[in-house]
Amino acid sequence: MISATRLAWLQLRREKLRLAIALSGVAFAVILIFMQLGFQDALFNSSVAVHQRLQADVVLINPTSAYLASMKTFPRRRIYQALGFEGVESVSAIYTMLLPWKNPETGRTREIFIVGFDPADEVLALPEVNAGRPLFRRPDVVFFDEASRPEYGPIAATFRQHRPVETEVRTRHVSVGGLFTLGTSFGIDGTLVTSDLNFIRMMPARDAGAINIGIIRLKPGVDAERVRDELAAYLPKDVEVLTKQDYIEREKNYWALSTPIGYVFKFGVIMGLVVGAIIVYQILFADINDHLAEYATLKAMGYTDRYLFAVVLMEAFILAVAGYVPGAVICAWLYNLAGASTRLPLHMTFETGSIVLALTIGMCWASGAIAVRKIRSADPAEIF
Repeated sequence: MISATRLAWLQLRREKLRLAIALSGVAFAVILIFMQLGFQDALFNSSVAVHQRLQADVVLINPTSAYLASMKTFPRRRIYQALGFEGVESVSAIYTMLLPWKNPETGRTREIFIVGFDPADEVLALPEVNAGRPLFRRPDVVFFDEASRPEYGPIAATFRQHRPVETEVRTRHVSVGGLFTLGTSFGIDGTLVTSDLNFIRMMPARDAGAINIGIIRLKPGVDAERVRDELAAYLPKDVEVLTKQDYIEREKNYWALSTPIGYVFKFGVIMGLVVGAIIVYQILFADINDHLAEYATLKAMGYTDRYLFAVVLMEAFILAVAGYVPGAVICAWLYNLAGASTRLPLHMTFETGSIVLALTIGMCWASGAIAVRKIRSADPAEIF
């Protein structure tokens, strides 16, 4: 008795053109799914790049804030009120804003995300920023994210040539005192880090007592969730109290649930599965129809429907795996290409690869399960 796997492979190999078309269809679906999931992961990961680098255990924000690039303000005194709670070690205030940056070469302006804080505090887990914090004390000195989009100008290249980099941020003359690496996101094309005083100098009308993010560092061993709950019960409702992980999830949920972006990516994945399933179904149905007499012969020889079903499902499995491999290889190249163009963190991960492989196998098996119904009509008495 020939195994179902061997028979499935022999049938697929017999029609080489049909096999090539089937593998191309599966690979196309794999590429579409990979790209949708890749951009979705890049969106989520890039949108919380600042959140993940906050040196904080608990975070205070305005509850009406939507996402990082549009944070509302709240009274600075709230973070000082938190100092009175048991387990709180220190607090820091962060100012954020999107302000126009002038490209020093072209003179064109583009909004850039600015983070300001007291240089005496270690607020961000960025080695270059922490090493250069004393420079922030100088008036109008900023650090520039070298992973920002090129539209801001050749800032990093010029700085590395030990040439002065000077420009304007909202009509305020500033100079670049250092570089760091953070990256872009869907809401932020570039980032500056500076002191709180320099931030206020760029926006003289801004109330220094109104901050965007308050971070709270706890003593070792203190439960962040307990402190979060105590602060939430005590502080006025003009602030929302979150653990650092809560803050990360809040940002991700905004992009996934409150904007069309999350829906678009999910719809793209579904469409990829539908397209692939239709192609695989047509290939398997045509293959079964061409070999209907052979299937009837096998039935007459005593082979059960279960065995014949296994043959078709094995064909679907072979198509899934064989189509996945070239699709994944092409996507790895596309990730590098798109990542270099968009400055988004597009990476081929084991988790994403496993999800796409599972979806591809499920898609092909679903198509096989539908197409296999044709075998039931393979009646030896009628065919012969």
